[in-house]
Amino acid sequence: MSECTHVPELPRAEPAPLSETCLECLAAGSHPVQLRLCLVCGHVGCCDSSPYRHATGHYEETGHAVMRSFEPGASWRWCFVDEALV
Repeated sequence: MSECTHVPELPRAEPAPLSETCLECLAAGSHPVQLRLCLVCGHVGCCDSSPYRHATGHYEETGHAVMRSFEPGASWRWCFVDEALV
């Protein structure tokens, strides 16, 4: 894993999740796959293996660069800008 310039810009305390699942998937009648938590605002979205790729869509809409896995027991983080684990 590497450090990117976006990690130091993150809030000191991790934001609280805004939901327990991908609300966009629920609204679309889809089942979310592998949840991701935005480390800037707490948005919870589905991964790129889901049909709608809501976590990536959130990044594209907001520019919030870093997310982490929101799956039990996983803690890895990903920077969309640098396309790297951080």
